[in-house]
Amino acid sequence: MRQIFLDTETTGLEHKQGHRIIEVAGVEMVNRRLTNRHFHKYVNPERAIDEGAQAVHGISLEFLADKPKFAAIAAEFLDFIRGAELVIHNAPFDVGFLNAELARLKLPPIGEVCSGVVDTLKMAKDLHPGKKNNLDALCDRYEVDNSHRTLHGALLDAEILGEVYVAMTRGQESLMIDLGQSPSHSADLAVANRERRPTRVLRASDEELAAHQQVLAGINKESKGKCLWLPPEPLPAAP
Repeated sequence: MRQIFLDTETTGLEHKQGHRIIEVAGVEMVNRRLTNRHFHKYVNPERAIDEGAQAVHGISLEFLADKPKFAAIAAEFLDFIRGAELVIHNAPFDVGFLNAELARLKLPPIGEVCSGVVDTLKMAKDLHPGKKNNLDALCDRYEVDNSHRTLHGALLDAEILGEVYVAMTRGQESLMIDLGQSPSHSADLAVANRERRPTRVLRASDEELAAHQQVLAGINKESKGKCLWLPPEPLPAAP
């Protein structure tokens, strides 16, 4: 399977308000192995950058002044992603911006160029409901080194996302072996399948047991002897 881990940086948060892409990057993975092929371009957005957005990615309009416009890189970008499955963190955001850029050039949308799109933010929310699931939080959770990530950058974020995705979907490796494919990360498999440590059991103290019995006795009294957590009282002996 060919996958492209993709990220963009933009002038703002809403493509519907005319905001544009200023950086786009993708790294290629085939059968869960990085190929060292990547696509990375800075783009002249032909408009101002919001201060809030620049504070996140650190890219200035002055830096982009001599960079190509999206029209100049569109064909190369589409060739790189064609036929692949895109893996994106918060996919609706990036796909929305990419489709807006492509629509300006009367080019086909992402859905007609790629085989599909995987949203790792949705995956993370399903796996870890109620927890932080941004890229930094996932790096901490899956022990992916992101110490070199001080500002958001499309290429660095795409590379980190690839590592996080492999960690999130580790069980798929055993499935690939079952299908007759060669294992791509034997060391990782050894870690994933290592023997679990024995579960530590904490016994209740005498004081905790006594307090528990008091609670059950109160429930039993209020329910007139119907507490489900106490054994039924023995029936009186026949006269």
